[in-house]
Amino acid sequence: MAEITVTEHLLLYQKKSPHATGMFTGLLYDLILSAKIISRRIAKAGLLDILGGTGEINVQGENVQKLDDIANNILTWRMERCGALCAMSSEENAELIRIRPDFPRGDYILIFDPLDGSSNIDVNINVGTIFSILRRPHGNSGDATLEEVLQPGANQVAAGYVLYGPSTMLVFSTGQGVHGFTLDPGVGEFLLSHPNMRIPSQGSIYSVNEGNRKNWSKATREVVDWFHTCRSRDGKIYSSRYVGALVADFHRTLVNGGIYMYPADSAKPQGKLRLMCEAAPLAFLAEQAAGCASDGRGRILERVPEQLHARTPLFIGSADDVAAVERIYGKYEKS
Repeated sequence: MAEITVTEHLLLYQKKSPHATGMFTGLLYDLILSAKIISRRIAKAGLLDILGGTGEINVQGENVQKLDDIANNILTWRMERCGALCAMSSEENAELIRIRPDFPRGDYILIFDPLDGSSNIDVNINVGTIFSILRRPHGNSGDATLEEVLQPGANQVAAGYVLYGPSTMLVFSTGQGVHGFTLDPGVGEFLLSHPNMRIPSQGSIYSVNEGNRKNWSKATREVVDWFHTCRSRDGKIYSSRYVGALVADFHRTLVNGGIYMYPADSAKPQGKLRLMCEAAPLAFLAEQAAGCASDGRGRILERVPEQLHARTPLFIGSADDVAAVERIYGKYEKS
């Protein structure tokens, strides 16, 4: 069987998609090149002085890891020069990053989390880069405005993530299914390894940080208790798995089914995860793979962000499992 590179795959789907352009394919090419560079840096993390924190606090109020800073700089430097973007937003930057007039501009907007789960780097646990691509409203020109960027996730033209683990994997969708590619370091190319990925309609694994239980609402406790006693269609009792890195937990859910949950709680009443750079791109992938993503009350992709770093609860994975969460929350809404 011939090995298909990610570039060949992109060119094939560009021919099939009426909205795809050479500019869009070039954008993805530069994004993929950035991921290869980040992957190489991470692979050497234990050999170079790039572990630990920088001593700075980011816009989220979190300690910035050295590799956070490195990954963010790689992405912003390369993507600013790709010629396809009018603006970017990074989890690590408080403000919108507008493409400067001395660089060519395009019609796309890139939202990204440069290194999700970076606090796990020091203990050699999987981390990842999450990205979302939006198109600027037709006919607009000049400097991009914040209003142009604050779009619902349903408007995404592409989304995906790169998982840096035992192997480096790229998983993405341009709205025509979800496809996974594994980086072959011998040839330096991402090769198609997981075509047409699909989430089973029901799983047997739930993933949530139960250490936060004391801060949960009564409804959230009932949701998690339901998974403690639930059985899958083949009779398996649900088991708990929690890595603590969103990309790693979602990737397992995408492959095996089940549900990942990060509910709101008394300490984080709006939720912890970022809507635009974490929840929305993964929700896009989940729906493209026949799964679902909800904030417990409605579809994540319909949420319109009120600010660049808006937060949200997230329940994502197998459609039947997410529906069970919404049923329980709905019962409390009515009472």
